[in-house]
Amino acid sequence: MPRSFHNAEELLPPATALKRALAITYDGLISIAVLLVATWAYTMIAGWITGWEQYEQMAEAGELEGGPGLTFTLFLVLYLFFAYFWTRIGQTLGMQVWRIRIENLDGTSVSWTQALLRYGSAAAVIVLTMIAAYYVGSLTLLLTVPAVIALFYPINGLSLTDRASNSVVVAVPAPDKSKTAKNKK
Repeated sequence: MPRSFHNAEELLPPATALKRALAITYDGLISIAVLLVATWAYTMIAGWITGWEQYEQMAEAGELEGGPGLTFTLFLVLYLFFAYFWTRIGQTLGMQVWRIRIENLDGTSVSWTQALLRYGSAAAVIVLTMIAAYYVGSLTLLLTVPAVIALFYPINGLSLTDRASNSVVVAVPAPDKSKTAKNKK
């Protein structure tokens, strides 16, 4: 059941491009830590299942490089990380710091399907950018940097990921300090 963040009649302003970029940077650093832990766990489980000696031999022979198992696991872990926060409270940790939130147009939380569409559209552009950079070289930066910026930059308040998931990133108003002071007394 979707969580309601505010009344459907109340319209919050769209988040600015700067706040989005800062939240993406913050969440990117957290994502690195999540991926490191997931890689460690995957390695421990794969080594245990395969046998440590055989796993070490496979690693030395280069048989583990480019395996789809780890790639899929990391992709799934990162999706679960983002989707959990987006569907529960509408904010990742970086979004909480910069007071922005993902929500539906009626002020409710997004679904897991919407989170998948949002994550998938962003991942597709970034993966295509990395593939192009690998095969064509640094010249692709002239094309891919604008593509990544267009992915997250809001045009008329909606970015491409917003449009793909039928959601919006809004600026969360600061809490009223006079009300919070009264509640503490």
